[in-house]
Amino acid sequence: MPWNMEDYPASMKNMKELVRKKAIDIVNALLADGYPDDRAIPIAMKQAEKWYADSDCVERATFRKAPDPSKHDKHDGDKSKSRLLDANEAVFFEDGEWQVKAESGKQASESFDNKDAAIKRAREIVKNKESAVKIYKKDGNLQNEIRPR
Repeated sequence: MPWNMEDYPASMKNMKELVRKKAIDIVNALLADGYPDDRAIPIAMKQAEKWYADSDCVERATFRKAPDPSKHDKHDGDKSKSRLLDANEAVFFEDGEWQVKAESGKQASESFDNKDAAIKRAREIVKNKESAVKIYKKDGNLQNEIRPR
């Protein structure tokens, strides 16, 4: 079910208003992509917190001035994206960097200079999913598979 600034999940009530606004915007987009509420909400909350921590004053001010998300906002939903919900995250070396990508994804979500940082990020991603981190060596051979607890 889509959300707005007056009707949102109880788990968002203690969030800063701007972070909550971003979380609602993200969760509504995830719902349009076919994610179920119980999976979309924690993902959106975590991503909104990350956005707030990484954004600058100008980006926050611009988003603050933007219209509040509504239950009727149009999102270019892609139900096929929900396949990524339970996809394993792969950590592999490509183009001189360590990449993190959902196994069925088209492109890496993030790149890192070192393998440990990529593994750490992949583990954070799978905390909200029922999947594993597959770690590959530079030569492309599977090194390890880690399942979250």
